[in-house]
Amino acid sequence: MTSSLVDGNSILAVDVGAANTRAVLFDVVEGEYRFVASGTAPSTAEAPFKDVSEGVRNAITNLQTVLGKSLLDDSRNLITPSQPNGSGVDSLVVTISAGPTIKTALVGLLKEVSLESARRLTESMYARIVETISLNDRRKPEQQIDSLLRAQPDLIIITGGTDGGASRSIQKLLEPIGLASFILPKEKVPAVLFAGNEKIAEEVKTLVGSFSSALHISPNVRPSLETEDLEPAQSELARMEVNIRKRQIKGVDLLDVWSGGHLLPTAYATGRMVRFLSKVYSADKGILSIDLGASAAVVSAGFKNKFTLGVYPQFGVGENLAGLLNYTTLADILRWSPLEISEGVLRDYLYQKALYPATIAATKEDLALSQAVTRQALYLSMQSAGRDFPRNALRIKTTLAPLFEPIIAGGGALSDASRPGQCLLLLLDSIQPVGLTTVILDQNNLLPLLGAAAAKNNIMPVQVIDSGAFLSIGTVVAPVVSVKYGVPILRATLTYENGSETRLELKCGALEVLPLRGGETGKLTIQCLHGADVGFGPGRGGTLSVTGGALGVIFDGRGRPLSLPVDDMRRRELIKKWAWTLGGE
Repeated sequence: MTSSLVDGNSILAVDVGAANTRAVLFDVVEGEYRFVASGTAPSTAEAPFKDVSEGVRNAITNLQTVLGKSLLDDSRNLITPSQPNGSGVDSLVVTISAGPTIKTALVGLLKEVSLESARRLTESMYARIVETISLNDRRKPEQQIDSLLRAQPDLIIITGGTDGGASRSIQKLLEPIGLASFILPKEKVPAVLFAGNEKIAEEVKTLVGSFSSALHISPNVRPSLETEDLEPAQSELARMEVNIRKRQIKGVDLLDVWSGGHLLPTAYATGRMVRFLSKVYSADKGILSIDLGASAAVVSAGFKNKFTLGVYPQFGVGENLAGLLNYTTLADILRWSPLEISEGVLRDYLYQKALYPATIAATKEDLALSQAVTRQALYLSMQSAGRDFPRNALRIKTTLAPLFEPIIAGGGALSDASRPGQCLLLLLDSIQPVGLTTVILDQNNLLPLLGAAAAKNNIMPVQVIDSGAFLSIGTVVAPVVSVKYGVPILRATLTYENGSETRLELKCGALEVLPLRGGETGKLTIQCLHGADVGFGPGRGGTLSVTGGALGVIFDGRGRPLSLPVDDMRRRELIKKWAWTLGGE
């Protein structure tokens, strides 16, 4: 295929979320790809429509209004390719996160090895583990079959056995799967992914393939005990997820036809983009992407030799919200609120928001609740994702998050750019980054769409990212230190392009900001006190070049891990003060 840069092909990218559907147009402007415009409409996966294509058409109709040109014909079908009169688009890509969590059963040999790989694989999609079968399982085969019949999984993932290793153990585990598939009605037979010992792939086809028409075989996730390679299986799983969605949700098959098969799960598309960016940045630090939407929290991180993708439907801020209390307490959510709010009011809010996920905060109390819930959901997501970050990732302290550059944040719950300070404080509280990092807001939620479009055009994502479609909030300096509150921990001097200087002394427990406008660069000289560490080593400072953003250079001296005061009134006053420092109310 010739490069679309030459042809100037326009790409329409559509994201079907649980609450909202967005249509985004990318086109060539002055010789380079740009994000042109977007249109949004409520998603229609649920009643009364129960057809996602309706929401897609509505989002494209709203995009047409912004563009002032037609993308749909009189029958509301997509005009493709683009016409001489300017109507239509050259191609379409679609990402989807709408739909129920995919019930998944895991089958593997060893709990600590193959089943751990299967868990990580499952967490890279919108799934919930409903059953686990392993060699350690003490249940009789008939009990395992009964359990599978009760759980009625949409998907079974089978792992285990190193390449060329023991095969009889795996065969023994396959029998209950085959029998359960045989007993189930045809429309309830789960899709099966085998990602184990390649030596027995043919036997898997015989044992399971005769019952499941949706058997997929991918390279072994554990070719050896020391090696884990999830990438090929994740790619296979993405295709399987789309096929499951076609069975579950009306309209997905139409979008697949419109896009010529370029339909991907949103999380997988985000992960693909992060993997690409980690190769572009190729720094010693990792790169982190956080996407918090109605259906799930997606945490994707790229390191030098490892890539992680975690999808957590239990922490989505949509219809799963009431279930958040299975993982946290009302008190833990309310600790983030600057207002005095009772646990009863918060409980009511969670149930209301779960029923109407697209509603936006109308009062100060609603906003405080929304942000407190978002903080806790994001905090829990980072804790879960952190389990799979590589141990050899660059860190200041093993118990804290690795060093990241940059941190990219997006998703419906984070993309409000009207108050960048509000958004930044939310990210600092929940992610708790350490050292020096740049925080970028994907306010148009382009990252997954660029990941999907990369398959059609690999030049476009690079040009769109370079074009300023993402909002840089600024550079964050977060020292790690153990001293008492109020003790000076860092001195900084920011030298601007015109030669002028601004100085600052950061005390433990404080948040401070030095202004540096977006597009400007400056030289930041840091002197660390009392053994504070920003990544140069304990007590060591240095000079580095920094780029400005919506807020400039932000110094977070509140300590890691962040510890909030126990006294309710003092805590709320501090949260208000921090928000005020970063330009909030």
